[in-house]
This record gives sequence, structure tokens and C-alpha cells, in this order.
Amino acid sequence: MLDKNIGLKRILSWILFLAYLMVLVYLCFFSEEMGRNHSSYGYNLVPFREIKRYYTHIDTIGTYIFVLNIVGNVVAFMPFGFFRPLLGVKKLGIFKTVIQGALFSLFIETSQLLVQVGSFDVDDIILNTLGTFAGYIMFSLFNAIYRRIIKNVWKFQKK
Repeated sequence: MLDKNIGLKRILSWILFLAYLMVLVYLCFFSEEMGRNHSSYGYNLVPFREIKRYYTHIDTIGTYIFVLNIVGNVVAFMPFGFFRPLLGVKKLGIFKTVIQGALFSLFIETSQLLVQVGSFDVDDIILNTLGTFAGYIMFSLFNAIYRRIIKNVWKFQKK
């Protein structure tokens, strides 16, 4: 019974991860609400330049735009950090998960530059990587809680 639960958990994780990737691709390449058009094409290679600009001019650009860009880039990659350790046969550690998240973010940013939709921004890679890290921390917390509950249920069933 435990093996069926593990298989079901892995299948559900894959389904949720693929759904997440489809939403992410839409937001990064097709969403007009996110400014995905050729007029926003450009690049930033200086770390923290755009983060500082958004913070400095928050009174001009507004809190909504600040949160959408800064917090949104972190939140957008939290599912990657949460689901990625569940997808393989062997659980990935934090280091490999965060590196994979950073590389995936680099792939998206480079693709945006090449297809000239959105912009390549090193700050987005930094924020996305932070989001992957936060997602992995959430995964670790949920996993610890889940294991504690399963352990207690298993003890209860043995009695």
C-alpha cells in the first residue's frame, strides 16, 4: 500500500509540475498583461540594477508594479523548488535543486532575448533562484510534517 502511495504522489507531482510549467511559459512568453511584446525587448546584465531601480522609484511606478516584478519573480519559481525534488527516483538535495532552478531561469531569460519577447534581466535570474530556494525550504517543511503524520498514523495502525 505504501508503494502505491509513493507512485501516486510521483504521478500527481508530475501533473502539477507540468501544469506549472505551462502557466510559466504562458506568463513569460505570451501574456500581454505581463508586457510580453516586442516593445519591452531589452536586456540588463548588471546585478541588482533593476531591483534597485524598482525600489528607488516605488513611489513613481507604484506598489503593484513593484510587487508584480520583485515578489512575482520569487513566487514564480517557488513551485519549481517545491516540486523538482519529488520528480526523480532519488530526491534531489537543496544545492542541485537551486542550481537547476537557476539554469532553468537562465534558459527562460535567454529564450526571451532570442525571440525578442520580454527582456533578459540578470535580476530576474537572481530573484527566480531565490524563489527556487524558498520553494525547496517549503518542500522540506511539508515533507517533515508529512513524514511525522505518516509515522504517527503507522504507529496507530500497528496497535
